[in-house]
Amino acid sequence: MPIPEHTIDEILERVDLVALVGRHVELKRSGKSFKGRCPFHQEKSASFYVTPELRRFKCFGCQAGGDAIAFVQRYLGKTFVDAVRDLAREVGVDLSAAEDPSARERQHLREVTDLALEHFKTQLWHPTEGETARAALAARGVSEETARSFGLGWAPEAWSRLADVLLARGLLEFGIQAGLVQRRTRGDGAYDVFRGRLMVPIRAPDGRVVAFGGRLLVGDQGPKYLNSKESRLYAKSETLYGLDRARDEVRRRRSAVLVEGYFDVIGLHQAGVTHAVALCSTALTPGHLQQLQRVEARELVLLLDGDEAGRKAVERLAPALLAAGASTRVALLPEGEDPDTFARSRGGEAVRTLLGSAVPLSEHLFRTLLPEGRAATFERKMEALGRLRPVVAELPVGLLRSAFFSGLAAHSGLPAAELETGLRSKGPLLRPVPKPGPAAPVRVERPLDRAEAALGALFLTRPELIRGAGASEVLDEVIHPGLRAVLAQLQAGASPADALDGATPRLRTVLEAAQGLLPRDARQFPEALETLARRLKLTRVKERLDHIARSTALLVGAHELDEETKRLQEERGELLRLKRLLEAAPSPPPTGSL
Repeated sequence: MPIPEHTIDEILERVDLVALVGRHVELKRSGKSFKGRCPFHQEKSASFYVTPELRRFKCFGCQAGGDAIAFVQRYLGKTFVDAVRDLAREVGVDLSAAEDPSARERQHLREVTDLALEHFKTQLWHPTEGETARAALAARGVSEETARSFGLGWAPEAWSRLADVLLARGLLEFGIQAGLVQRRTRGDGAYDVFRGRLMVPIRAPDGRVVAFGGRLLVGDQGPKYLNSKESRLYAKSETLYGLDRARDEVRRRRSAVLVEGYFDVIGLHQAGVTHAVALCSTALTPGHLQQLQRVEARELVLLLDGDEAGRKAVERLAPALLAAGASTRVALLPEGEDPDTFARSRGGEAVRTLLGSAVPLSEHLFRTLLPEGRAATFERKMEALGRLRPVVAELPVGLLRSAFFSGLAAHSGLPAAELETGLRSKGPLLRPVPKPGPAAPVRVERPLDRAEAALGALFLTRPELIRGAGASEVLDEVIHPGLRAVLAQLQAGASPADALDGATPRLRTVLEAAQGLLPRDARQFPEALETLARRLKLTRVKERLDHIARSTALLVGAHELDEETKRLQEERGELLRLKRLLEAAPSPPPTGSL
């Protein structure tokens, strides 16, 4: 069921925004506001303000801003719906009547997963039970500090150690759903799925454990690596191992390093390369790329084994990366090395040097598949083109595809037009991001701003615009809870019809009427988006100026607050300069009215 708009409003009213932001940012009172250094970009002087009266935060450096939900989304990499749920739980708003029936199941799965985490950690650090696992970690160069920091654990060979714990707590059924235990085929009871394995907890971006990976150390129970099965908590196509720890460094560098294994991430982090993450599956999906986008990664560096398997891994990952237009570079390790062993033997500085020498993905593909370039034989060129076919099949028609073929033509000496004809494929384009749970509103309790309505109509007409660069900034300026819920689903990959599924009749009517505000020529839509973004930002600037005007009016004659008056006037000056810049850009008149 959708979350009602009035419930979202209630949550925002109850949230102590200063306390929420203050957990992650050191804030100091500045009159009626609080200020600190922005957590979303690097700065030496504070330009980040939290204003309780407006229930909004704003950075005048990078222009990030919004309410409590927007802060949780941006800082913790959460979806709109998950951010609302977390805040509701924190402030005591009951969403049980509005949530889907699986909410309680998810809660029980979290209890089971947390219980399993503590169980595995206890086994690892038990003086005798965890001796084998601790020796294996030491052999890999993993320090005790790192092992404890990553929450590593041990699953003994015993058949039902965890199952007995879950049974005693009345959580056995949910342990089965989580893939941690399995029913016996004969007789009653259940047995542990993970046995004789070094356990690696897999976490969501906010740090919550959602699954486990187990590395076999003793016995012959299954494959070398075994992962939890998917559940309502865990979708491997949307989970990147280590992102919870890498998030801040990725945001600082605007770059993430992608490796293939859990221990590659652990080894790199121990060596000081803390923006490394890993896939929990072999395929790179739009869900993974969206997770990286949420933590503001502008670039991805593939750091893979320097053998044939590593080179093939690049070919496997390339289609999704190129089709998404993701800025990607490739760094290959020396033959026989993996990121873990390389970081251990050479150190973090050598890793950073290697990352600095990474080459663009397309260039890497051309070099490795056809190292001889134009001098290659006809047979070698045909072989290389055959291996490129899966990559080309995913490229959407347009500038990106043309640029790829131009580069390939320059490298191979073959005509670009004939290359495209020869490699044309009917394979599917990049798969859409999995549709999230419904989060549309039930009731409208406030009018929809004209510019917000036009923005909603624009995104519903051209959904690809909401997934483009810079869309997140304009979404931060939207304050109507119902429209935000619709746009959150649209941004996550839902179709316009599905995104509007739970919208109120009033919201639907306004958005339909707002179609008349859009340009008749669809080619002008990107320009219209820029115009609407400026209008919304200008509206928020004016609101802040009004707030300052009210605040300074109260300070007239209060000499002991002269410093605060000065600070507000300085901020007012910055806002007025921003206001003039926004007003200087001409906005075409609307083609209709609501």
